[in-house]
Amino acid sequence: MKAAWYTRQGKPTEVMQYGEQPTPHAAAGEVRVRLRASAVNPADTNRTVGRSYAMEGPLIIPNSDGAGVIDEVGDGVDASWLGRRVWLYNGQRGGRQLGTAAEFIAVNADLVSELPDNTSFNEGACLGIPCMTAHRCVTLFGNGSGDLHDKTVLVTGGAGAVGHYAVQWAKRLGARVIATVSSNEKAAHATAAGADVTINYRNEDVLARVREYTANAGVHHVVDVDFGGNLPVTLPLLAANGSIAYYATKGNIAPVLPAPELMRRNISIHAVLLNGAPHAARKRAQTGIVAWLRQGGMQHTVSAVFPLARTADAHDAVEYRPKLGTVVVECALGDNI
Repeated sequence: MKAAWYTRQGKPTEVMQYGEQPTPHAAAGEVRVRLRASAVNPADTNRTVGRSYAMEGPLIIPNSDGAGVIDEVGDGVDASWLGRRVWLYNGQRGGRQLGTAAEFIAVNADLVSELPDNTSFNEGACLGIPCMTAHRCVTLFGNGSGDLHDKTVLVTGGAGAVGHYAVQWAKRLGARVIATVSSNEKAAHATAAGADVTINYRNEDVLARVREYTANAGVHHVVDVDFGGNLPVTLPLLAANGSIAYYATKGNIAPVLPAPELMRRNISIHAVLLNGAPHAARKRAQTGIVAWLRQGGMQHTVSAVFPLARTADAHDAVEYRPKLGTVVVECALGDNI
């Protein structure tokens, strides 16, 4: 099969290779997916360049998320999966070194979910890390109840890949949603996803705007793209018994927390990393996503599309260039299309 891979870490266009690799087969409990699309997320490029991750094996086919058609099932897997359209996550994760930047991938059947016909393969590839992380972050409110009716949720980075889905999940679960953004284009993007209010943090006072919108009541839950960097804003805005669920922290990786204040206000803080999240939570996310896809109406944002042979450029686009949404690699070649 054709695939992209690297055997050392560094700048994507310098370390990524493209060519032939052995075609995998489905082992017991696995399915083989003939991939049509693969997504490049920041966590994937972090591994490519060596940021916070060492080489996880001698040869890495990158990317966690993807979509395609199951063409082989292993022992113990229901044969009814054959020929079905699916999306998948955790491809190159959890000790698996061969991800979705290839024509085929063999993964545990637990990691695949139905992809309804109303969702394209490119859109399906966007779902894994961004949409499942957003679901986990939003539903952590109320000790996991996810009941957000009459609640106010602040989504920082509401136009990002995770943030855009988080806005949608929060609205679906009944919340009023405030989203911070960095441009008019991103404000429009977050608004289209359902945000009731957008605040440009580059030229507006986020504290003042949120206090005005909530009549000084604050927000009940925060889905946060930069926990340490945003803490001076998010913490004062949290109502008593409020919570923060964060999936990244870059502005301040070692923030100092006022423990007595958190205790007095009963503030909950949740750190979220999808591939290590509880299995039951990940299954709830998969089930919830498929149900919504069947109904229709979920918005997806494909930022750019590259052919498999240009996986290095796709990683370069995520690592070094501004984007809105998810960068996708199309995996089908020749008669696979």
